[in-house]
Amino acid sequence: MTTTTTSADTAADEPDTPPLGELLVRSAVGLRERIAVQALLEEEELLARDNFRSALVTKRDGVMTCRWEGVAQRLYTLGLNDGERTFLGLVLSIVGMRQSSLAAVQYLDERRFKIVLQAMIRLAGTDWIAIGMRL
Repeated sequence: MTTTTTSADTAADEPDTPPLGELLVRSAVGLRERIAVQALLEEEELLARDNFRSALVTKRDGVMTCRWEGVAQRLYTLGLNDGERTFLGLVLSIVGMRQSSLAAVQYLDERRFKIVLQAMIRLAGTDWIAIGMRL
């Protein structure tokens, strides 16, 4: 008996397969999931980690998809630093897998904070917003 397993890297190994990010965007169900995937793609570092991809990505019915519950369950076992864990917690909140306090943004660096702000703006139903000058 032969058993086959599907890893997150399988898509990259097959010829003429779109990049993983594109596959995940296509498989996103609903606005919230699409916004969360887009935030992960913009952040880049988490998706570059093998252990994160194996927790997040699975193949269902022949389609690469996000398994958000897998990441939520492993949030504290993925070896993330405080900034990465905070960012991921906020992304999981967008999907609805977790509740995070907005006060958590104090642990984000400027780059991740910008990504979270952009995700919140998209979630509000607009593509952009003028935020004004720093006080």
